[in-house]
Amino acid sequence: MTVARAVGGMPRRFLKAVVAVFLAGGCAASFAQTNAIESVSSVAQGGTTLVRIEMKEAPTAVPGAFSISSPPRIALDFLDTANKAGQSAIDLPQGDVRSVAVVQATGRARVVLNLKRAMTYVTSIEGKAILVALTPVLLDAPMPVSLIGAAVLAKEAPAATGLALRDIDFRRGRDGEGRVVVDLSGPGVGVDIRQQGQALVVDFLKARLPENLRKRLDVADFGTPIRTVRITQQGENARLVIEPQGTWEHNAYQSENQFVVEVKPVREDPSKLGGRQGYRGDRLSLNFQNVDVRALLQVIADFTNLNIVTSDSVAGSLTLRLKDVPWDQALDIVLQSKALDMRKSGNVILIAPREELATKEKLELEARQQIADIEPVRTEIFQLNYQKAENISKLLSDEKQRVLSKRGSAVFDSRTNKLFVQDTPTRLEEVRKLITQIDITVRQVLIEARIVEADDRFSRNLGARLGYNDVSSTVYRTLGVTDPVTGSLTALNVPVYGAGQRLLGGSFATVSGNLRGAADLSSQNGTDLSGINAQGLGRLTAADNTNFVNLPAPSVGGFNPATFAISLFGSKLTRFLNLELSALEADQRGKIISSPRVLTADQSKATIEQGTELPFQQATSSGATSISFRKASLKLEVTPQITPEGNVILDVAVNRDQVGALTPAGFAIDTRAVRTQVLIENGGTVVIGGIYEQVERNQTNKVPLLGDIPVLGNVFKNNLRRNDRTELLVFLTPRVVSDTAITR
Repeated sequence: MTVARAVGGMPRRFLKAVVAVFLAGGCAASFAQTNAIESVSSVAQGGTTLVRIEMKEAPTAVPGAFSISSPPRIALDFLDTANKAGQSAIDLPQGDVRSVAVVQATGRARVVLNLKRAMTYVTSIEGKAILVALTPVLLDAPMPVSLIGAAVLAKEAPAATGLALRDIDFRRGRDGEGRVVVDLSGPGVGVDIRQQGQALVVDFLKARLPENLRKRLDVADFGTPIRTVRITQQGENARLVIEPQGTWEHNAYQSENQFVVEVKPVREDPSKLGGRQGYRGDRLSLNFQNVDVRALLQVIADFTNLNIVTSDSVAGSLTLRLKDVPWDQALDIVLQSKALDMRKSGNVILIAPREELATKEKLELEARQQIADIEPVRTEIFQLNYQKAENISKLLSDEKQRVLSKRGSAVFDSRTNKLFVQDTPTRLEEVRKLITQIDITVRQVLIEARIVEADDRFSRNLGARLGYNDVSSTVYRTLGVTDPVTGSLTALNVPVYGAGQRLLGGSFATVSGNLRGAADLSSQNGTDLSGINAQGLGRLTAADNTNFVNLPAPSVGGFNPATFAISLFGSKLTRFLNLELSALEADQRGKIISSPRVLTADQSKATIEQGTELPFQQATSSGATSISFRKASLKLEVTPQITPEGNVILDVAVNRDQVGALTPAGFAIDTRAVRTQVLIENGGTVVIGGIYEQVERNQTNKVPLLGDIPVLGNVFKNNLRRNDRTELLVFLTPRVVSDTAITR
């Protein structure tokens, strides 16, 4: 029967690694050792374990230290110090330190504390001794201060409110391992490291994380087991989440203000039984023939320094041969082979048959339920700061997922925003934890949207008018015109037919109104007809246009085109030819920027709107008409959600409506809208939508055949060219408002 065991509860491979660090320099010269370690002892005081290292002389400074979390160990380095304790491995029966290894090399001494669980530590000097105060890592409780040397510890440890993370870096090791290096504000930051699924989670307790460090690092290209690294703020703690891939193992240690998590790939040997399957204990070898199970459990207890309580019903013998397997796997093999199970409480393990443990737990649960049915209830008042008491009351009393017991109740007072809960003390404690988690300040987000509308419009119109008139062939008719002042009748010769003129439907058109500017009428007799009413004129022609080609350039935007006219007269000035060219070119560029902004709480919907309401008639069920209104407005509707990385998810709807053309039913509304969900980094800007529209149009109106003549054909046609470009872009920029900005 052989049992391979590490010295002092520490594996040989770790002890060899410690010695190798000291012997790496290979220096044969002797060093002057001015101090020495004489003894190491420990004492447990409540939840704190004090390790006292007695020195030959009073130390001038605390030794440098670093820690690792898997397995939990703390190493202290003493310069120019020898080992006078008389042994290199020391067992400590009290507290959370299983054993201490003291290694001396090249004028230095290293003290390695082999811990039973993860601990935070603070070192101090007391006379000729070094005190190391070890405290368990707790998620919901602050780190207690050592009772001995409290004044010295409080002086050297930074205040809890000042703990923070300064920087985060990633490095690749020589053997392909990935290292996440975290720079801390001080060595007193509590660290809790654990594995959740395939991720490695590190919580820095009571530590603040600056905004610029809340990010996600993609390090898959470095060729290490680590794919991504995320660092977020979780309440009072800063959380580091490492997501590895493949088969890996991790190691974490701290040196002064620097905390390092190292993840390296594992190359498994299939010939070995102790593969990596969640077992993380120190490795051991066992070789037994028909050994009693109780004795075998005692061997494992001696190896692990755990307290194992074995039930009287555990019996039988076992033959096994295990080589270099984790001790927790060896214990699991023994329990499975004998249908046993274990329950762990602290560092005490109870081992008994499965049926016996199940029966015992069932009886405990039934007794607990009976106690809850007859246990007296108490009433507790909770003052809510940020949540509404009515909402919390509905949450606690929800029948589908009731938080309170069947005897519990919750009522609220909306005026004081207080919640009155009546239940058993156990349930009241659960309610208190629940309210602590949800009654917190809600972060706010400032969302700024920019809606940019840009247009570039170009129009060019060319046209011509060509006419001919023969005055000698004009037919006149004498009409009587009454002077409205004197009442006298005046004879007037009016041209009613001639070259280039025509009758409308074989009769004259009715002329009414004022004759101001009737130049072709006044030219017949030299009489000024301005101000004379056309009463009694009878019927005459209004077709005074002599142009037989009438294709002028149309107006653009209400502006008339420029014209250039030429008249060619024949003999005796009775025949003439008119040519009029018209042209107009319009170039228009514009940009409209709308910038709505709104501030809202996390996961709360916000709306901002500005515009015009247009009235229109609408028929009712009775047949009458009523006036209704439609909106033509700029509207931003958004619901933000802040992610743990500090980014923002936006459910956003943007509307940009304008009053359009007038129709017989009322004004039309030009609508532009975008609705989407997008992830944006804090302070970043993203384009969530864009509409680009281009209109190109060329139109030609011409006289057939004549308009196709080169050069001369331009007199018999007009050209209209249009090139319009419009573009609509929507930009979004969310900014998470810090707590300091809210309080100002």
